[in-house]
Amino acid sequence: MTDVRVTGWTGWAWFASILLFIGAAIDLFYGFMAIFAPDTAYFVSPKALVSFNLQAWGWWSVIIGVLLLLAGIFLVRGALWARIFAVIIAALNAVTQLMSLPAQPWWSIVMVTVDLLVIYAVTVHGRELKVLAGED
Repeated sequence: MTDVRVTGWTGWAWFASILLFIGAAIDLFYGFMAIFAPDTAYFVSPKALVSFNLQAWGWWSVIIGVLLLLAGIFLVRGALWARIFAVIIAALNAVTQLMSLPAQPWWSIVMVTVDLLVIYAVTVHGRELKVLAGED
């Protein structure tokens, strides 16, 4: 049995959970907006014309939002698998946000930064959540 002390860094793990909840809410909001929007969106950048199906993008955002919400809920409960799941889903959300970079560059950069903060907090300080949950 390993000895894990609860330190001030536990706040990072809780911070990651809160960021997952916020990311889930934003993805769900954007997802439902895209589902009920017109079928196709066009974005013009200096080097390209970007076109994609908003219905498919909306459903993808809703799915990612639900997964982020579940990861946040179970991360607060201190489950080991939730830490792994949170890292995978945050990384997947970061890739998804990078795909929307031509359409909304600043927002994509903010969301990728949030996802990277989640990954950092969970990988470096996530073990302490297990102690707080009373499993160790």
